Amino acid sequence: MVSLTSSAIWDEIEKSESYLVCCMFEEAITLSSSVVERLRKADYSETIQDVELVDMLESAGMVYVQALKELGRTSEILNELKVLFGSVTSIPVQVLLTGSCFLISDESTSDLSELLKEYLGKWRLVDDEGQRYVLANAENSNGAFLKGSDGRCILEIEKYLEVVEVYAVTLLGKVLNDTDNAIAWVEQAELPEGNRQDLLRRLRSLYSLKATKSSQDVETPMYETHADSGQDAISGVEQASSITSKASHSLNGRDSLNKESILKLSKRVEPCFWWYRSVTLKFGDARLVISHGKIVLWGSFFLFISYILRKKRATLKGIISKQASSVKKALLDMWQLAFSVQVNPLAAVQSLPSSTSR
Repeated sequence: MVSLTSSAIWDEIEKSESYLVCCMFEEAITLSSSVVERLRKADYSETIQDVELVDMLESAGMVYVQALKELGRTSEILNELKVLFGSVTSIPVQVLLTGSCFLISDESTSDLSELLKEYLGKWRLVDDEGQRYVLANAENSNGAFLKGSDGRCILEIEKYLEVVEVYAVTLLGKVLNDTDNAIAWVEQAELPEGNRQDLLRRLRSLYSLKATKSSQDVETPMYETHADSGQDAISGVEQASSITSKASHSLNGRDSLNKESILKLSKRVEPCFWWYRSVTLKFGDARLVISHGKIVLWGSFFLFISYILRKKRATLKGIISKQASSVKKALLDMWQLAFSVQVNPLAAVQSLPSSTSR
């Protein structure tokens, strides 16, 4: 036999939990299943206490179930748990409840009803030393439950009722809508009488709600058959008048609804046509028609131009001053060029030199 220490087992369970937190789901499944298998097969009587063994199996099983769900293998949880723990009754209660909730949320409830029914049927209610549940036969639970003085596996009544809650109320009553079967099972199950009556009251309220809903779905007949022909004629006239009045009310209601819908539609469409509305300006005999859209466009254009002028004012001033200085310089150059030619003031009175005589 292999002797196991509690500290070594807890270290491996914590390691599998860290794998689960780090999204290493395959590693978490491998390590947690290895812990469960070794706890089931090893000799732990001298190194691990009974209570601690139950906690270890439950912790490792919880890691195993959650890793299966994260890998998208929720539908395999039932078969995997039965293989891992060896039997249905060997599965820890908390692990069974968690796996059942995962299956219900994933809508994979085809075999869940039979498994829970089988699990609950394995336990018997006894009154010695207080109310508790024990396994009905000498079936070995592989350490998943505490053992009493007589060596039988013990299940606390609160945990058993939690499984009953999931099976009878949640699964049969709410998910599968099989309230009749749930009520019949609760009436025959080994339950404390107070808890039985509470469950029956809740299931019957579910049944009454379902019956009320189904009765509302049934259409009531428009005409009732009478034996007397005169009564038929009177009832036919009364029904015809009532139908006519109902029709007129319905027509009036339709008219009012149409008016309301038209008003609502006009309110929604009115802002869309605002863009195309026009403003007429008169200048004597001349008329100028400008639409709102053009006004908005031209206004936006002028605002844009003014914005550009404000932002580029310094640049424009520089350009204008530069152009003005260049023009001024050009004019000065022309003026200097025009008056820089030297003119002889005596040229007008001087005679031309006479030609030489021949």
